[in-house]
Amino acid sequence: MIIKSDNITDLKIDSLKDLYKLRPLLEGGMLKINKSQIGRELGVDRRTVDKYIKGFSKSKSKDRDNCITPYYEIINELLEPSDSRIFYYKSILWQYLVDNYSYTGSYVNFCAYIKKYSEFEDYFKRRRPSNVNQVTLRYETDRGQQAQLDWKESIKFVLTNGETIVVNVFVLLLSYSRFRVYRLSMSQDVLFNFLDDAFEVFGGVPKEILTDNMSTVMSEARTENSAGKVNTKFKQFADDYGFIVKPCIAGRPRTKAKVETPMKILDEIRAYSGTLDYDGLHKLVVKINNRVNTNVIKDTGIIPVMYFNKEKASLLPLPMKSIRKPYQIATKPLKVNASSMINYGGNQYSVPMNYIGKSLIVQVYDGYIHAYYNTTLVTVHQISNNKLNYHMEDYEEIARVSKSFKEEDIRERAKVENRLDSRLKYLNRYKLLIIDELGYLPIDKEDSNLFFQLIDMRYEKKSTILTTNINFSNWDSVFYDAVVANAILDRVLHHSHVISINGRSYRVKDYITKSE
Repeated sequence: MIIKSDNITDLKIDSLKDLYKLRPLLEGGMLKINKSQIGRELGVDRRTVDKYIKGFSKSKSKDRDNCITPYYEIINELLEPSDSRIFYYKSILWQYLVDNYSYTGSYVNFCAYIKKYSEFEDYFKRRRPSNVNQVTLRYETDRGQQAQLDWKESIKFVLTNGETIVVNVFVLLLSYSRFRVYRLSMSQDVLFNFLDDAFEVFGGVPKEILTDNMSTVMSEARTENSAGKVNTKFKQFADDYGFIVKPCIAGRPRTKAKVETPMKILDEIRAYSGTLDYDGLHKLVVKINNRVNTNVIKDTGIIPVMYFNKEKASLLPLPMKSIRKPYQIATKPLKVNASSMINYGGNQYSVPMNYIGKSLIVQVYDGYIHAYYNTTLVTVHQISNNKLNYHMEDYEEIARVSKSFKEEDIRERAKVENRLDSRLKYLNRYKLLIIDELGYLPIDKEDSNLFFQLIDMRYEKKSTILTTNINFSNWDSVFYDAVVANAILDRVLHHSHVISINGRSYRVKDYITKSE
């Protein structure tokens, strides 16, 4: 059944175990229900409905181990110290299994199972932060009064192509509703744009923002004995948007515990290190953002999005566009063509097919193109010199609809289209690249073109060592045609040192000596 309300999003109730979702809404006076009617639809009496709304659940002690035992080897592999993925908390590992391995067991039973194995329990003890038991002073704020700002900086993340990047995640959280906005960036220079984006999502501006003493905000830190000093740029930004800056006392981040706790959730992204590209990382942050805004907060029992609907009317209005524009990263509207691509800088980048014909807003920073539909992130692409740039899932969708290839070929071609560009960039990042036994086997047309791209990317920028038994005059027999071979040779021989080695093979020298 679907529970509807004018003030909240629709809630789907499929069974008794879903009834707990109604409790915070009932306690907040946001919803009225007929328990008898719900009981009739679920085949139980109203007292049972009431019991489950209050949080009752049947004990599953008999079969809880049966639910998780098949996952032992998966857990063991995920917690392998050499794995690039990191799980700081049991809750992150539990969520990872739910999202990626269809695990259906409860978090409580999962923790009980983990405690049975010292190797698993020791893993989390080693990862546990030293301030986990730090005391926090709790307080509440009025609607629209306050937001808390924080960022998780210098997060190392390994992309699928093996490249390690360092990212920052910003968060702005409304203190009353706990509704928050996360944004991902590889630099800290986008703070103003991030805040403007967050205000856009909120539909208004809070009266004050609580922050720590980050250098992008404070020129002098607030201490026990000093009020500190907001830097000139951020002070002007605050004045333009109409909010007051309230810095915490240095060394007391728990003063803004409402936002410090949600930032722990973002440790979840380390659990995906080595498994995502940059676009996938952005989408993961969006997924986490949506999940925490629509789930019950354990400590408060509220659902942020429900309380946000009550809070947003109390926010200050957004400033005029002329005031906001200097703080925004330059945007450009781009229409998605019939091939489900947008054109930027003369090259095309894929987007999901449901956006064909629609106009997207494009922002370019950190060397990436970020495309939005209204406030929804559609895709992220690294800026490329290639004419066509696909994400694998987009390529699959386009190829399937266009019927350009057989179904069995689509996935493999999608992998190739998605992988080759990132692989070339991966090989190009090394200061010295050694390519051994060039020409040992003939190279077909597609691979010849790829080899040319690699050499051209490294030409006059990086060092490359080639070993080959093929004379330069015969390179046209190695590559697909003479034109490609000559283009490669032109770049290889320019600035090069050619070392000719004559003599018998080192591998068979002993054999030849003995035979003679």
